[in-house]
Order: sequence, then C-alpha cells, then structure tokens
Amino acid sequence: MTSPLDLVHDAGPGEQTAPWWRQGVVYQIYPRSFADANGDGLGDLPGITARVDYLAELGVDAVWLSPFYPSELADGGYDVADYRDVDPRLGTLEDFDAMLAALHANGIKVVVDIVPNHTSDQHVWFREALEAGRGSAARERYIFREGSGPDGAEPPTDWRSLFGGSAWERVADGQWYLHNFAREQPDLNWDHPDVHADFVETLRFWSDRGVDGFRIDVAHMLTKDLSEPLPSRAELERIPRDGNHPLVDRDDVHEVYAEWRAVFDSYDPPRTAVAEAWVDPSRIHLYARPESLGQAFNFDLLEADFAAAAFRRIIADNLALATQSGSSSTWVLSNHDVVRHATRYGLRVPTADTALPTRHGGQWLVDGGDEAGLDRDRGLRRATAATMFILGLPGSTYVYQGEELGLHEVADIAASERQDPTFFRTEGAEVGRDGCRVPLPWTAGGDSFGFGPAGAHLPQPACFSENAVEVEDTDPRSTLNLYREALRLRHLFQAAEGLRWIDTGRDDVLHFARPNGWQVVTTFGDASYALPVGEVALSTRPVSEGMLPGEATAWIAP
Repeated sequence: MTSPLDLVHDAGPGEQTAPWWRQGVVYQIYPRSFADANGDGLGDLPGITARVDYLAELGVDAVWLSPFYPSELADGGYDVADYRDVDPRLGTLEDFDAMLAALHANGIKVVVDIVPNHTSDQHVWFREALEAGRGSAARERYIFREGSGPDGAEPPTDWRSLFGGSAWERVADGQWYLHNFAREQPDLNWDHPDVHADFVETLRFWSDRGVDGFRIDVAHMLTKDLSEPLPSRAELERIPRDGNHPLVDRDDVHEVYAEWRAVFDSYDPPRTAVAEAWVDPSRIHLYARPESLGQAFNFDLLEADFAAAAFRRIIADNLALATQSGSSSTWVLSNHDVVRHATRYGLRVPTADTALPTRHGGQWLVDGGDEAGLDRDRGLRRATAATMFILGLPGSTYVYQGEELGLHEVADIAASERQDPTFFRTEGAEVGRDGCRVPLPWTAGGDSFGFGPAGAHLPQPACFSENAVEVEDTDPRSTLNLYREALRLRHLFQAAEGLRWIDTGRDDVLHFARPNGWQVVTTFGDASYALPVGEVALSTRPVSEGMLPGEATAWIAP
C-alpha cells in the first residue's frame, strides 16, 4: 500500500441522476425462513408484509426475494414448478400484490429471483415430456439423450451434478435427462423457441405487477453445445472457459440477455437485473454490460479471508471491472448459499474441513462437534467491521437476512432434519446450506422465537434468544442498531461512484475516501490505529483518544 492518493474509479453518473440500483442496499429475504404468518412452519408472503416496518426502519433500498414459486422444495424453492404463481404454502398472487404495495409504500424496491437454467420435475412441461416419450416435441424443451453401455443402461456421459452424483437421470422408457443440480431440476434446452418465449412472458408477468428487477440464478449456464460426441468429464475440465465451453459461460448466452434487456427497457423506469454468474473474473463484465443484464454479483469477498491485502485487491479489481462494463460493482459477504461471514471470520484454525465456503457451502466443523474451532466474538467483530467497510464502498451492497442481528451459521442440525440436497447427494461429506437458512428469531422466547406459531422448518439454536429482534431493538450497542445507523448515514453521506486510497503506513489497515470527503478506515489486525482528524460518525468498536481498536471500522464524516 504505497500509493498515497490513488484514484481507483470515478465512472458512472452523478448522484442526482444515478438509478437506484447503482448504489442501493438490497436486503435478501429467503421467504421460507423470514416470518411465518399462517403457522405451518414455513415463512410466507404475509409474514414479509407484516414485517415491512422492520425493513423500513432498517433502511434498505430494496429487497430481493429468493424463489416463492410453487415448488416441491427439492432445492429450497429453486426447483420451480410454475414461474407465474405463488406456492400456496407461501400465499397467493393477491398476497404478493399486497406485499409489493406495502414495500413500495415504504420506498422499498422489489427484486425477484428468476431460475432459467432448469425447472422442477413437477413443471407441466416436464410432465408432458415424460408422457410424450422418445422423439416427442415435448422432450425437445429439455435435454434428453439415449444412455450408453448395454441397452443404454449407463448414463450418456460421466458428468457429475453440482450437488453430487451423476448429472443424468433415467426415466421409465430408458432415456436420460440432464440435471446439473438436483435430479428434480431438469435442465432446459435454450435452443428451443418455446423456452425463450416462456421466459419473456414470465419477465413481463412480474414486471406488469410492478416488480422493479430480477436476480438471475446461475446466469452463466443457460446455453449449451451438446453436439455429439459428448465429451467426458475429464475432457470438459480441459476445455478453456473462454466463451466456447460446451456447458458454462458461453458467449451465446448474451443473446438471451439481449432479448431480455429489450423487455426490461420497455418499462418506465427500466427493470433492473443482476447476474449470479460464477465465471472467470475477466468475463464477469460481459454480464454487467447495459446491453446484457446490466449488473453482476461480485462473489470474491465470499471466498476471501478477513485480510487487508485480499480486500484491497478484490476491491480494486472489481471497481476496474465495473468501469469496463459501465455498471457499478456489487458487494456481498453472506447469502443463502454460503456459511455466514460471522462464522467464517471466527474460525480459529483453517484446515481442509474449515476452508472458506464455496458456491454451495462446505464442511466447516472440525472434530469435536458444534462450535469447535470457532471464536464467536471475534467472528462477529470482524463481520461488522467488514460490513461497514463494504457499505462505504461505491456500488450496491447486498445484506442477507439475519446478518443485521449478528447471526452465526447453525451447525448443529441432525441429519434427519436437514433439507439441502447437497448433504444427501454427498452422503454428508458436505453439510450444505441449511445452516444459513435457519428461520430468524423475532422474540426472545416461544417455540420458534417469534418466527411463527407452529415452530420452524429448520431447528433454531437456544442462542438465538440473545439475537432476537426484540432484544436487539432496545439495545443501543446491538448489531441491529449498528446496521440501522450505518444505513442511515450511508444515505446521508452518499457520494459519486469513486474512491481514493490513502496510505496508512500499515499492511493491516485500509483507508479510503469518497469524492465528497467521506472516509472509511478498517483495521484488519489486532493493533489499534490513529484515525485522521475529523468527526467519527460511526465505528464498530469504541474509539478512545482518536485510536481505532483492532478489527474495527470507523467512518469519518464528510
């Protein structure tokens, strides 16, 4: 960190003209685990509506709803049976409209999840495909192949599902279909015009209802080149991911998104979109271009340790990529797919079992059971410092439900109570994502800590009573009130999309300033640091005589 005043990024429109999503704070709601209004153990849309005041007081600009569509929950709702309806266990379309109206009345935008790589095996199209049989038009909407080996009894290839096991499943008449995720999630054939037309109809359906934007699930996997002969798994791994790979991050996927962009731009204001695209960093800007989806998730911090050098490099790289695409960057530390960052940052001894999580979470426990190798206090201390650091950056920030309460990953879930297909498909080798999807605690007592009147669909630990909303709401030093104040000040301090790094003389301290003079300082090590002259508007740990303690962040008012 030798450059004293390094202007990293100052692209983008001014404060008064920038659309909301460029620097918005988006709160991710996993609907089945947020709030349960009807008492069936699953969170629902009326539960969200009942908690709109909480979201408004928190100060978020938008909510992103993970799937709420009809689903058999083979993959937590990402196995969609009907893209233009609400799962009856979560409510009705009328409930959706009421929720949307309540959020909009409080100035909160709504982003919904779209899952275009695959459907549920309960989708009407897939049921038609099974009934229609070999060579039928219905099967052309999916990816069916004859098997290999004697009588076609072996899968067409040795490809593996991302959830473990074969990526192919055999049906009653002997053919096999491709599923890159769970067997209940057959991949769609994006060479088929019906698939294109149906998703355009879906995007218009929700846009017409007033939805403000879309999060596109596995945006890099839609289009595929399945020309015969199909490559083996080993051959696939040797093929460069440069836009021509048979299965992932193909250049032709952007033809789909150009079609969608025309739909988004036909509305006033234009609907937004953000890509979940796990691709090489050199290609992420393709998804964020204005002619494609317009913005893409930056996942680098999900896999980075709490270290100054890693944060500095990731931020510089992603701001440069945002400049390249003309978009703004996105910052995220937790979501429904990874171990919560309060837990990641509290692991004492990194080992093969406690490695930072990947796309679907990983085994983070060490021998000894729940809490082994975890320093909870340090993890939360680092988590709040990291969150305040990214909230000071230019670009949009995504907050995952419960992180504002300081929740940790729930590790102690019995095998009989787990739901994530990753756990079962890998025979427990990967614990999967249930630990970050445990329902939220709203009250200090009760069978489900106020989540709902009939318990919770995943077990909540006793320690949730300490993190309940009603407990933290009245504690001025709580994590919840830190988030509330940080979001209030962020709106007050909001600046144009630029920053300059300021040399600290320390490898474990980062300091940057926004164009309006707002400054952010974070100590990644244990030692304290002398803050610059100015008003300390907020800090994650008490500042004494101008010294910021270790593992903390302070904001200096502009």
